[in-house]
Amino acid sequence: MSRVNGPHAGDDAMTTPVRNIPYNFAVLRVVPHVHIGSAVPVGVILHAPTAQFVGMRVLAERAALSARAPHVDVELLMRYLMTYRAVCNSEGEGGTLAFGSPSERFHWLTAPRSDVIQSGPVHEGVCADVNAELDALFLELVV
Repeated sequence: MSRVNGPHAGDDAMTTPVRNIPYNFAVLRVVPHVHIGSAVPVGVILHAPTAQFVGMRVLAERAALSARAPHVDVELLMRYLMTYRAVCNSEGEGGTLAFGSPSERFHWLTAPRSDVIQSGPVHEGVCADVNAELDALFLELVV
């Protein structure tokens, strides 16, 4: 556990413990035409192995998805995204993949594939709160 100094550097009463949780994340992208390779961001997946955490935020509104990917079957895209969410959240609708460890689920969700939903490259970071970091990444990279 690391410590962050308060306003008085030498004052032990002013230090606050901070958890530095390492994490990996990737942006989920919709690739309307796989052969062209253009993509638009629709979600973020975050995995913090030391916290046994994997979480995902995605655009879930039809209008937002339709605006980003106008030539894609939005109903089908929403079903795909809900399946991704079920795998991520370890829900039965995700099939047997949903019962894997957080690391197994993250690696399956971010594995390279030639499909309408693809993961971008995996990046690293460190945070104090994985849920807050996931929300911040979603707002910064997707919304």
